[in-house]
Amino acid sequence: HVRLRDIAAQLSAIPRHTVLLAAALTAGSYWTLTCYDALGLRYLRKSVAYSRSLFTSFIAYAFGHNLSLGALTGAAIRFRLYGNAPDNSRGEPGLTGTEVATLSGFCSLTSGVGLSSLAALSLIAAPSQAASLLHVDRVGSVLIGLLLACGITAYLLWASLARQPLNLRGWALRAPGPVIALLQWLLGMLDISLSAGVLYSLLPAQANISFITFAGAYAMAAVAGILSHVPGGLGVFESVVVLLLPQLPADSLLGSLIAYRALYYLAPLTIAATLFGAHELAGQRKRLARVESLARLSLAPVVPQVTGSLVFVAGFVLLLSGATPGIDSRLLTLREFLPLGVLELSHLAGSIAGVALLILSRALFRRVRVAYHLTFWLLSVGILASLLKGLDVEEAGLLALVLAVLWLGREAFYRPTSILQERFTPGWIASVLLVIVSALWIGYLEHRHVEYSRELWWTFGRDADAPRILRASLAMVVATTTFLLLNLLRPARPSPGVASPQEIERTRTAIECSAASLANAALVGDKRLLFADQDRGFLMYQVAGRSWVALGDPVGPAAVHEELVWRFRELSDRHGGWTAFYQVSPDHLPLYVDLGLAAMKLGEEARVPLSDFSLEGSARADLRQAHRRALRDGASFEVLAAAQVPALMPQLARISSAWLEEKATAEKRFSVGAFSVPYISQFPLGLVRCEGHPVAFANIWPTATREELSVDLMRFGADAPRGAMDYLFIELMLWGRAQGYRWFNLGMAPLSGLERHPLAPAWHRVGNFVFRHGEHFYNFDGLRRYKAKFDPSWEPRYLMAPGGITLPRILIDVSRLIAGGVKEVFAK
Repeated sequence: HVRLRDIAAQLSAIPRHTVLLAAALTAGSYWTLTCYDALGLRYLRKSVAYSRSLFTSFIAYAFGHNLSLGALTGAAIRFRLYGNAPDNSRGEPGLTGTEVATLSGFCSLTSGVGLSSLAALSLIAAPSQAASLLHVDRVGSVLIGLLLACGITAYLLWASLARQPLNLRGWALRAPGPVIALLQWLLGMLDISLSAGVLYSLLPAQANISFITFAGAYAMAAVAGILSHVPGGLGVFESVVVLLLPQLPADSLLGSLIAYRALYYLAPLTIAATLFGAHELAGQRKRLARVESLARLSLAPVVPQVTGSLVFVAGFVLLLSGATPGIDSRLLTLREFLPLGVLELSHLAGSIAGVALLILSRALFRRVRVAYHLTFWLLSVGILASLLKGLDVEEAGLLALVLAVLWLGREAFYRPTSILQERFTPGWIASVLLVIVSALWIGYLEHRHVEYSRELWWTFGRDADAPRILRASLAMVVATTTFLLLNLLRPARPSPGVASPQEIERTRTAIECSAASLANAALVGDKRLLFADQDRGFLMYQVAGRSWVALGDPVGPAAVHEELVWRFRELSDRHGGWTAFYQVSPDHLPLYVDLGLAAMKLGEEARVPLSDFSLEGSARADLRQAHRRALRDGASFEVLAAAQVPALMPQLARISSAWLEEKATAEKRFSVGAFSVPYISQFPLGLVRCEGHPVAFANIWPTATREELSVDLMRFGADAPRGAMDYLFIELMLWGRAQGYRWFNLGMAPLSGLERHPLAPAWHRVGNFVFRHGEHFYNFDGLRRYKAKFDPSWEPRYLMAPGGITLPRILIDVSRLIAGGVKEVFAK
């Protein structure tokens, strides 16, 4: 029952002095928001000039209010501006990432306190009207208000009286104190009251509702918009306000809401975007040649999320524009210069471009390169179509702004995946369909007075808006249906299995180019493999329960790493699994963080530099003594080529069986190899003999680049001389140095090197406890001390996995995968 012309009439009927009052209230609200930052910096005990915090917080809130995940968007802006190099004029240091996160959380809490306080006041002070809005009785309204008031009071009491920090999942939260807590409450109330006052002042004249009652409805609508994660709560906030104020005509109320959206959201965003752009350019006045590259770097952390959201909005704008007629005065101007064919074609092209932008926005979130190029040209087509079909300068300007952001962040789109390879989630498909159905419905409402006939499809004329919209609607439906059918009906990839011998052979080229000896673990044959294009690289993994666990970093050139980890993430998602990367290096952490995974330190890997390794000097006295003792006991060492190993396999099998029996353990899996003839025969072998008989051995994991050397299985029999392990390691290191290898990898010492600070994360505290007291299951401390005597360099290794309640399950799955079963996890 709502007509666009009625909404436009209400919008134009708002008096000028009311608009000025609303603009003043908007300015007051944003000024109050900047005080949030000033108060948060006081809580952090950081000295930052008020002008700097004013500038930063205004931009952060303007962007945060309009984009999805406002808290994260605001935090990214704050990190960019607060985390810069020191302010040379005042000598102020930048804020660390942790401090920016704390500041953002403080501001969000202050806003939450204000919203809750205003809602509680409305529920208690005006229970009758509030009860009718919520469809509860007066007692229920007051009870809800009292519960909110009790929660706020509890926070204020804790903030004022607590003396010890509050520990939450590794974060120690210090109570702000009574002064800051009181200011939080006052500023929160003032800000929400001012922002509610903006909309209240714009309500139609016939609105008969008190500000207290309206404030409660406003607070509930604001919360709904925040929880929806829709950019700026667009549509959600408006819908809730309309539902909560049924006594006001919907068309009049929507006119006020549009004016509110323009004043409180879009106007500050325009100013903030201008200020932010000017700030970035002004900082590079002496290096004008580098302005473009620096702007790209500034936007890089948030480019996929921001451009994906903006392109989705741009697609919706084009569809909405195609479903509604243009402004008559502008159409008259165009008709004087353009033929009818151009008008018809541009109208159709704009609608098709809108559909395509909705689809491509998903791929932009995933950093797909071809999506960037297609979006660039489609936005250009959209700008041209907006101008040619109705001189929609505002629409073209919005698309141009989106195009500029996309172009500045073009380096963020580097994944070479095909668009048709992108699987769309049900939620994304539903969002696209909802937008298209909305545009079709608006077009129908606007032209419902036109009686349908077949002739409409073939009617062309300068005033024929309905036929144009009818043809554009058909094009939208056909384009969307075609793409969704191609995406949904494409056969699903079969579930992966353990690598075949042919697949294992395909890994050898990439292994030979790898600098990490762990790449040889792919040759064990107990893992699944995911290959890059043309077999330039691969990723090895296995599935345990719902956990899809990749071993180490991707193998191959750096250019394929990003593509491999994303494809692995998508593969596990399609099968409903949890993605995890086990034993990865710190150099690749940003790669996994981009996937939304969290880092958990597993321990440290010991790597011995071979260029200066020898048995000389006092530091090597113990090693020199162990080496001489083994020689006195008749030990000798040699390295056998892979072709010589099968002849000794019976003796090696006896040594391995005896070693497993003595240790009362079973073969481990996944991260290490297991004794088998096909596996051992692929590698050179370090062999220790006594009186000509083999007594100990280790298969060698080499690298063709001579960067690193390590061993996998090390086994020795009962007749091996004392200190055979030391002797074998020493001889292998001396041999590796002679062969030109740079490093000898002694493997990881699990749970070593974890932080011992009292405020360290919970995982570090648990790991340190097991490290010190878990000798019955695994001699973690002894293993660390044994490797330390070779004077290695220690490098951290991590597990990258989703956080939260899934992490314990993933840890159990990884442990079971390595041990070979649940029982073996607890075996000695």
